[in-house]
Amino acid sequence: MARRFIRRWLPSAESVQRHRTLAWLGPALLHPQLWALNHRTIPLGLAIGVFFGFLIPVAQIPIAVATAIVLRANIAAAVLSTLVSNPLTFAPIYLAAFQVGGTLLGAPLDPAQIETGMGGGTGILAWLGGVGKPLAVGLSVFATGGAIAAYFGARTLWHLTVARQWHRRKQRPVAL
Repeated sequence: MARRFIRRWLPSAESVQRHRTLAWLGPALLHPQLWALNHRTIPLGLAIGVFFGFLIPVAQIPIAVATAIVLRANIAAAVLSTLVSNPLTFAPIYLAAFQVGGTLLGAPLDPAQIETGMGGGTGILAWLGGVGKPLAVGLSVFATGGAIAAYFGARTLWHLTVARQWHRRKQRPVAL
């Protein structure tokens, strides 16, 4: 039943192939493994999407799709999980990544540095030099940790769902 529900909401291979930003991938999008709903392709697709959703601020979806094709992961899961970073979550994610990166680099940073750097007369390159390194480190940590959590969380959820289904089947009375 869950598979039918999921399939109803997933785009078809043909609709993705017709998408103008993904058309360059052509026939590679039609490989059946890329659209399979199983214990391997879904968690891998989720991990890919979360990784690129955190790590790259632009062109997340085409990069996630290309990576899913190479690794034979579920494309729809990769595309949907890139939405972990969206207009509503972008600012909190980047602020937290900035803080985490600064802490890991040994110099906790004040969020006010972001505002003063952008509004100050020091120039955008100086501002990026001060903010870019902690932000890149923090986003890398979020991307790696998020991908690992997505992969193992999905695998665990899949295993628990299958175990529950088997348990229910065993509990049913046998028709004679």
